[in-house]
Amino acid sequence: MAADKTAEQAWESLARAHVALMRRFQADFRGAEVSMREYDVLLTLARCPYGGARLCELNDRVLLDQSSISRLVERMDAEGLVERGPDPVDRRGTRVRLTDRGRAVLRRMGPRHAAAIAESLGGALTKEELVTLRGLADKVLQAQAEG
Repeated sequence: MAADKTAEQAWESLARAHVALMRRFQADFRGAEVSMREYDVLLTLARCPYGGARLCELNDRVLLDQSSISRLVERMDAEGLVERGPDPVDRRGTRVRLTDRGRAVLRRMGPRHAAAIAESLGGALTKEELVTLRGLADKVLQAQAEG
């Protein structure tokens, strides 16, 4: 049986849209005080419960592909954006937390990045379409988690 071309075409459109958006957002981070990858880590940590995350949890939660999360966190620690310390639940593990400097950078960069997202997506889609897009993306993500 021939594969359904509709799924293939949908995937290609989604992938092309993703690449175009990521290029735009990465351009917005040129010359910024943190890279887009560092911003992703800061935002992810700010949204983590219990005041941070273990490296493996952080790796699972960041939005960007991050094959070398430990090296990135090490650099961010050296720059004073995050700190690493013992996990209070499992002393064998290390928990990564935002520093005051990391929070300040996130507060400065957040509105700018949110505005770029709103302009890029909100300029192309209606509010109803954005809600639909989120629902569809969540549905695909959930299917991958179950599959």
